[in-house]
Amino acid sequence: MEREPMRIREGYLVKKGSMFNTWKPMWVVLLEDGIEFYKRKSDNSPKGMIPLKGSTINSPCQDFGKRMFVFKLTAAKQQDHFFQASYLEERDAWVRDIKKAIQCIDGGQRFARKSTRKSIRLPETINLSALYLSMKDPEKGIKELKLEKDKKVFNHCFTGTAVIDWLVSSNSIRNRKEGLMLASSLLNEGYLQPAGDTSKAAAEGLSDTPFLDLSDAYYYFGHRRKNWKVRKFVLREDPAYLHYYDPAGGEDPLGAIHLRGCVVTAVEDMPDSKKCDVENNLFEIITASEVHYYLQAASSAERTEWIKAIQTVARTGK
Repeated sequence: MEREPMRIREGYLVKKGSMFNTWKPMWVVLLEDGIEFYKRKSDNSPKGMIPLKGSTINSPCQDFGKRMFVFKLTAAKQQDHFFQASYLEERDAWVRDIKKAIQCIDGGQRFARKSTRKSIRLPETINLSALYLSMKDPEKGIKELKLEKDKKVFNHCFTGTAVIDWLVSSNSIRNRKEGLMLASSLLNEGYLQPAGDTSKAAAEGLSDTPFLDLSDAYYYFGHRRKNWKVRKFVLREDPAYLHYYDPAGGEDPLGAIHLRGCVVTAVEDMPDSKKCDVENNLFEIITASEVHYYLQAASSAERTEWIKAIQTVARTGK
């Protein structure tokens, strides 16, 4: 009896149409030997299937400047398929699993996941927020310096090696491998931000680890907020609106964003970001009428929750 292909990963991605420049959400299923995509999660028959044998994957894909977190899968017949994830970690997870599936096909092996935490286990009690505050301590924390590389000046920065050195000296971790895992978590949650091409490339998935224990990889402390207004947001499904209020009080909303048919994605920066100096946990809402809104969440996890909730309302609300 022939074994059915294992489902490796599944979820909603935005897929570019094959004939027109239209992008539509699809329920995408990664199997051991191919990718199936459905119009809805509940559909029994896929709208299409892409064989993985002989395919190649390209990420990050810069073919579409206005769309972030796009990856390109080129089938054996040289047909390109473009998918867009909602945020960086989601895109990298899809790309990682697709690459591994292709490698398994080429090597005649079965796809199998390996635990990354068996030999290296971080303490369960680590509080990233408290650790971040300790790292920023003016006397005992990591020293912010003026660094130079490739004729560029980086103010209030520090090296990846300095971060791992501090984690070791503060007894936060037992060795440098654990330090890489912990620093990567701080990076993913926005407590640390990459500065310069080397660290940014690693954070975008172009290295074995998101964080680099290198003296020429620069970082700075995140969670800076300047010139932005704090608002209270209320998400409503029917009708599909995101209302925002003055957090100081008041029952009437200051405004609303119509979500039906919108596209929402995480972004790493925004137009005129130097002026605003806002670089952490941003996401962009592009309405059906092409109006752009930029919002900032308190953490990477919160940003992901907002994106997922808005995506659901955009598909189901009126």
